Parts: sequence; structure tokens; C-alpha cells
Amino acid sequence: MTARKDFCVVLQTGTEALLTFRARRRLAKKMRQQAKNPVLDWIEAILWAACVVLVVNQYLFQAYRIPSGSMLETLLVGDMIFVDKLSFGPELLPGVLKSPGLARAQRGQVIVFENPTYLSRGPVYTILQQMLYMLTLTLVDIDRDENGEPRVHYLIKRAIGMSGDRIRIERGVVSFRFAGTESWIGEGEFKAGSGMGYGNHRSVASGDYAAIEASGMAAAYGDAGLPVPVGLTVNGGEAAAQKDGFAFDSARVRTMYAMYPQDPRYASAARRYSAGWFIPEGRVFPMGDNRDNSRDARYFGPVSERKVLGKALFIYWPLSRAGAVR
Repeated sequence: MTARKDFCVVLQTGTEALLTFRARRRLAKKMRQQAKNPVLDWIEAILWAACVVLVVNQYLFQAYRIPSGSMLETLLVGDMIFVDKLSFGPELLPGVLKSPGLARAQRGQVIVFENPTYLSRGPVYTILQQMLYMLTLTLVDIDRDENGEPRVHYLIKRAIGMSGDRIRIERGVVSFRFAGTESWIGEGEFKAGSGMGYGNHRSVASGDYAAIEASGMAAAYGDAGLPVPVGLTVNGGEAAAQKDGFAFDSARVRTMYAMYPQDPRYASAARRYSAGWFIPEGRVFPMGDNRDNSRDARYFGPVSERKVLGKALFIYWPLSRAGAVR
């Protein structure tokens, strides 16, 4: 009987001590909150929210704003989209240790990838830049070049070519030669046969290419220090060159190669323009839907799948354009 009484006393004493401790802790927490400066309280809440958004952006879904017209008409300048980063495997830190994904990029998907020409300043700098960018509602971007212009860290394009493909582009028209085949097939014919419904925006008419190519040839004569044939000077000009920079440079390089066939630089560049690209294993060939105004794999080559960070899911702003990205 005595032992039972002693046990009840110990239980009661312990319970009272625990309840007293919890009450004092809640009171102390409440006192600290009351004593805290409201401004500091807001700052703390904002920082915590920014950290949560950073984690979500890094590993799950990233909000992305379309900065240029390279994906017209699929995506317009200013569209806000969500990008799925989990499927292709998120990076542990920005630019560091990409984890294996649940899937691989597929032909026709709109993908986000690291700009191959971007020179990283390290993961710490990237995290700081992204946090400031979010905390200031996109008003402050410290990632700028020597001229004060924002540096392009990520690009969004459509995966056009996959491992094993050969791709060539003439007068703005893409052609494929798939692994195991002997003939080339135009992109339009391929899309019709495969059921892929993505569109391509073209601003250059087929009749404009004579002037564009004449401008490229004239530029080659100028680079070589030779007089430009009259027939070329009347067709071209800078306005024609700006319509399709790839076609302009193709004509310029091929003309330089015809002048200097012994020069390995021109020989290599001319082969790229005439033969196109072979897409090695583990790489994709992304291009903008706005084929005449897109800085894409035509200029920097196939992109490693390790640099593909996610696929575009849907537009969430503006509301008038909300919907899945196709």
C-alpha cells in the first residue's frame, strides 16, 4: 500500500513539474515574441519564406519568366511558367552534383538547361543571387556582365534532335537523318508522320534567302580584302544579314572556304554548315520555336543531358494564357 502511495506521489510530482516546465517555456516564447521588433519579425518571416522557395525551386518546381521571343508562338515574352525539375534529376547545389532523374528528355519537349556559354561564379554566388532576386520581387539581379547587362544563366528551348540523329539546317529548314537510315527527312514531314504538333514561327520568307546569302558572300569578300562583285552588293546589306544570322554566316564561311580551301578553320566550319551535326550519346539538340530569332544549338552545339535541368509544365501568368506548355 505504501509503495503504491509513493508511486502516485512521484507520478503527480513529475506531471506537475512537466506541466510547469511547458507553461514556463510557452510564456518565455510569448515574452520573446512580444519583445521582438516587428520589423525584425517580418524580416525573419520573409527570409524563411525565401529559403523554402529556394529549396522548392532547386529540387522540385522552378518558376521561370520568359525573357525573349525565341519560343514564339509557344511562349511569349513575360510568360511565367513552372518547370518540373524532379523528373530529370535536380542538382544538389546550383551547378554541382546532378542527381539521377526519373526520366530523360524526349524529342519535342520544351526544356530548360544551363547556358553552355555561361561562366559560373560558383554555387554560393548563385544562391545569393537567386535569394536577392526573389526577395526584391525580381527587381535586383546582381548576376550582370561588365556592361551591366543580366547574364543569361538558363535557356529554354525545344528538344529537337536526340542521341544518334544527324541534323542539318538550310535556309531555316531543319532536316533529320535518323540512326540506321540513309535518307534525310524534313522537319515538317517528320512532324506530320509522327503526330508531333509543335509549331515553328518563321519571320523570314523563302524569297529573302537570296539576299541573305548574297550578303554573306559579300562579307566574305570584304574579310578577304577583295573587291565585292557588283551582283552581290545590290542584293544584300546589313538588313538582310540580320534576318537569319545562321544563313548569313553559312554563306560567308562557304565562300571563305572556296577562297582558302587549305585553311583548316574554314574547312571545319564549312563542313558543319553543309553536313550538319551528329548528336552523340547523352546529348540533345535544343532549338527555339522562333527559328529566325533564337540563340540555340546551331551556335553552341548539342547539350549534355547533365545540363538539362527540367521541362516546362504550364503557364501560370498571365491568366489569359494559363495552360499546359506543348
